[in-house]
Amino acid sequence: MTMKLGYIGTGLMGAPMSARLLAAGHDLSVWNRTASKAQPLVDKGAHLAEGPADLASRSDIVFMCLTDTAAVEAAVFGPGGVAEGARRDTILVDFSSIQPDATRQMAARLRDQTGMHWIDAPVSGGVPGAEAGTLAIMAGGEAVAFERVEKVVLDMAQRFTLMGPVGAGQTTKLCNQVIVGCTMAVLAEAARLATNAGVDAARLPEALAGGFADSKPLQLFVPRMVGAQHEPPLGHVYTMLKDLDSVRDLARSCASPVPFTSLAAEQFRLLSARGGEQADALEIFKLSAPSAL
Repeated sequence: MTMKLGYIGTGLMGAPMSARLLAAGHDLSVWNRTASKAQPLVDKGAHLAEGPADLASRSDIVFMCLTDTAAVEAAVFGPGGVAEGARRDTILVDFSSIQPDATRQMAARLRDQTGMHWIDAPVSGGVPGAEAGTLAIMAGGEAVAFERVEKVVLDMAQRFTLMGPVGAGQTTKLCNQVIVGCTMAVLAEAARLATNAGVDAARLPEALAGGFADSKPLQLFVPRMVGAQHEPPLGHVYTMLKDLDSVRDLARSCASPVPFTSLAAEQFRLLSARGGEQADALEIFKLSAPSAL
C-alpha cells in the first residue's frame, strides 16, 4: 500500500525536501505556520493541512523540520499539535536539530500518549544538499521504525544512517556541527590572512585542491565568503550558534572538553550581535575585516 506522508515546516530546508517527495510521486500533505511558504508545494500537488493535528491524522509518516526545541515541542504537543491527531504505530521523523535530552523526553511522551514512534534525524548538507537530494541524515530510534521510513527518506538524501536509540541522531549532528562550525571559523581566518597578505583568497580552493587542506567546505565556503555571496544563506548564524551552544551543554554533561567549539561559538555570537541572528553564518569572514560589519 502507498504510504501517506506529511511534512511540517516548509522553510529553507523543508521546502526543497518536500519538493523531492512530490517529484518522487508520494502522496504528501504539508503545513507551515506561515501558510504562504507552503503554497508553492500545494501548487506542485501537495495537500494543505489545517494544522499539525490534521496532518498527523492523515499521514503514516510525519516529517518535521523546525527551528529549535521550543518550535518542535509546540508543533507536537501544543494546541492542535501532532499528538492530538497521531495514530498508533505511525512514525514521526524529526529533521530538526535540537537537544538530545529534549528529544528523548518528547519521544517517550509521544509514545506513551499516542503510540506514535519518534525518529530523530537531523540533516547535514544545507539548502544545496536539500535541493540536490545529497543530504547526509543521521538517525536515532528503533531499528524497525527506521526500516519502515528508510526508502522514503532516501528520496531526499544520499545517506541515512541509524546511529543508535532515540537521541543518537541529535548527538551525531552535534558532532557534525563541531566540525562544520570550527571549519567555518578556520576557513574565515585563512581567507582573511590571504587577503591581508596580498593573495587572492578566491583562488585558495583551486590552489589547495587535492592536498591535505582540501575539503567540501573549502570549495564551497571560501568563494562565498570572499565574494560576499550570502543570498540565499547557506545557514543562519542563529542556527549555528544554537547548535554550538548545545554542543557545550552536552560536553559539560559528559565532561568532554570542547575548547575549539567554545571559541567558534563566541565568534558566531559576536557575528550575531553585529549582523543580526538572521545573518548568513559565512559572514564570519567579515568579523576580521578592517571595518568589520
